[in-house]
Amino acid sequence: MTTTGAQQDATGTTTRAWLWWGRRRSVALDAGLGVVSAFECALEGARFAERAAFPLPLGVLFGLIAGSVLVLRRRSPIAVVLVSIAVTPAEMGYLLGFVGLYTLAASEVPRRIIVTLSGTSLVAMFIVASLQLRQDIRNSDFEDPGVWYVPLMASFVAIGMTLPPLLFGLYIGARRRLMESLRERADSLEQELSLLADRAEERAEWARTEERTRIAREMHDVVAHRVSLMVVHAAALQAVALKDPQKAVKNAALVGDMGRQALTELREMLGVLRAGEGDTPRITPVPLAAVGAAAAAAAAAAADDGPCIADVEDLVGQSRQAGMVVELAVQGEVRAYTPEVEQTAYRVVQEALTNVHKHAAGAKVMVRLAHREAEVAMQIENGEPEAAGSAPRADLPSGGNGLIGMRERVLGLGGVFVSGPTDAGGFRVSAVLPHG
Repeated sequence: MTTTGAQQDATGTTTRAWLWWGRRRSVALDAGLGVVSAFECALEGARFAERAAFPLPLGVLFGLIAGSVLVLRRRSPIAVVLVSIAVTPAEMGYLLGFVGLYTLAASEVPRRIIVTLSGTSLVAMFIVASLQLRQDIRNSDFEDPGVWYVPLMASFVAIGMTLPPLLFGLYIGARRRLMESLRERADSLEQELSLLADRAEERAEWARTEERTRIAREMHDVVAHRVSLMVVHAAALQAVALKDPQKAVKNAALVGDMGRQALTELREMLGVLRAGEGDTPRITPVPLAAVGAAAAAAAAAAADDGPCIADVEDLVGQSRQAGMVVELAVQGEVRAYTPEVEQTAYRVVQEALTNVHKHAAGAKVMVRLAHREAEVAMQIENGEPEAAGSAPRADLPSGGNGLIGMRERVLGLGGVFVSGPTDAGGFRVSAVLPHG
């Protein structure tokens, strides 16, 4: 990008080193104009001293001082114009007045002051030009050209010395203000783009975090339940291997079936994650909207291919095969829900049963499903676990993420989730999911 005003301020301006000038070129220009103006005023001051019978050195000194004021044109353009008006009767300071009016019009001085000083300079120039023309006519051998000649020619001279620098200065001032405005807009746009880039990066990071959390939650639900049942069956298999070989064979078959089901679900999830990948990896810029769209598409695909409420009965049957006493009660008219609601309801029941296997082995479990008009409710409640030694212990590890994952799923759909111990020494998990 081009260097903006803010960047120029940051890089350090030379104002301190060169007083009120910003650049060396400005110093050289104003110094040159001051020298030329002082030389011009010195010559004109010498002629004025000769006409007015003043000492010549005094006229030259007066011209040098008056002309050198042009050096201050950037610092105080009003003073320069006032000096030019003051020396107009002495017929000196033409460069001083011309450049002074230009600088005044291009500066940030209020318009009323510009109009007042320009009008004063115009009147002074008109008066001096009129007197000089009348004197020249009297001193010449030409006949009197008429009453209209002197005012007309004096007007041309006054306007020619006042209007061009005034208009040019107004144009340069307007152009300068426009450029400053464009620089400020460029600075503000650059800042806005920086803020938008930061916000886009934050939103992209948020989308990636959300997607990682969703994947971790899905992996936990898929792996934890199946592997927990496998560990429970393995513990039962170890307990009955010598006493009841036939039952041990049956438990071994169940472990194999559950392992295959876990692998199948993992393959389906990995297939969703790999969907859309090309044969050769390419790193290309992806808009922020595509990140959210991809995350939403992956979530929708996972929901469409995931389990549903109708699979809860099979889920309960698997827990029964593992030796758990589970009752299933369904109330209301069974109907289809959105894939997200179906999968969330299934995962809540699945995780609750998994927690019972982990923390309350041998406890009786009651699973209730209620299909209501605008929502579906589920409650999984287990009683007090059996005493140690009455049932084989699987010693399943716990990561402490089961209840957190259930709560995130339910609240993400705008539902209600409540969990906690019961008065009878058991544990209860309740969830309500809105339909539609």
